[in-house]
Amino acid sequence: MASIKLENVYKNFGKTTALKNLNIEIFNGEFFVLLGPTGAGKTTTLRIISGLEQPDRGKIFFDKEIMNDVQPAFRDTSYVFQQFSLYPHYSVYDNLAFPLRSPLRKEKKEVIDKKVTEIAKLLKIDSKLKNKATQLSGGEMQRVSLGRALVRNPNIYLMDEPLSSLDAKLREELRIELKKIQKDLNATILYVTHDHVEATTMADRIGVLKDGVLSQVGTPEEIYDNPNSIYVANRLGSPKINIFDLDKTKIPSKNKATHAGIRPEDISITNKGNYDVYIETVELLGAETVISFKSDNVNGMLLTQTSDTFEEGKKIKIALNNKKMLYFDNNGMRI
Repeated sequence: MASIKLENVYKNFGKTTALKNLNIEIFNGEFFVLLGPTGAGKTTTLRIISGLEQPDRGKIFFDKEIMNDVQPAFRDTSYVFQQFSLYPHYSVYDNLAFPLRSPLRKEKKEVIDKKVTEIAKLLKIDSKLKNKATQLSGGEMQRVSLGRALVRNPNIYLMDEPLSSLDAKLREELRIELKKIQKDLNATILYVTHDHVEATTMADRIGVLKDGVLSQVGTPEEIYDNPNSIYVANRLGSPKINIFDLDKTKIPSKNKATHAGIRPEDISITNKGNYDVYIETVELLGAETVISFKSDNVNGMLLTQTSDTFEEGKKIKIALNNKKMLYFDNNGMRI
């Protein structure tokens, strides 16, 4: 495994800027997640690290060795794509063994057998090794796709939203397994996603991308509790953070702030609250209830764990935890 560093990287596609002055470092043995919407530059970053794209400017380092002119085959990266990339006429065993049979590796049969069996057990597909890829379910196919990357010991694993096409239950299972495998192998992983749950549950650190620019880097807790902008604050959390226009609320301004943000869990229903609002919708989530509320000057969502029954249209009082309030300027940057 290796540490990876991008230094002042730019990439344009025609008139479109995909990456702008990207500086990022992924430490050896780290699970790093790039989070952002479609078009933010996540996949372009992976392709530049793997060598499938060349940067217009900037440098790529693997363990302090510059890699700009090194061909993809010799960078020793392992890439997991969003869509399954299996050989349908091969068995699961042969799909997993394929990277180890490369002329560049020439691994012995006993080494291949050991590694394939080990990874198949980790991914719980050891009973499927003789099956053709076409005989597998979608979840099993994605496990094989992940396994084909994991059988190798590359400089870095590059993963491009590999769980996005799976159903919610499978995604949850594979998130847990993938994080466990990463710890067991002490693997360096760069994982890109638009899903904040994947980011917060798997990442050691998160980098938030916006239009090719790295907005903020930090642990999941740092990004969630101390976002540096409204954009970053909106990327994490469900329900999303409430952003209030201070001109329309009773919330006191701070250092010329124009907007204030507060997480739904930091709003409480209480008779001592200083905001009278009406319940708009109620969404039961098992142990928690999400309530959207509205009034003449405050609209938002709160998260409560009370066992009370709430009715749409009912008037309630709410209180905001001022200690948890975040303030932003007119450009959406944190004050």
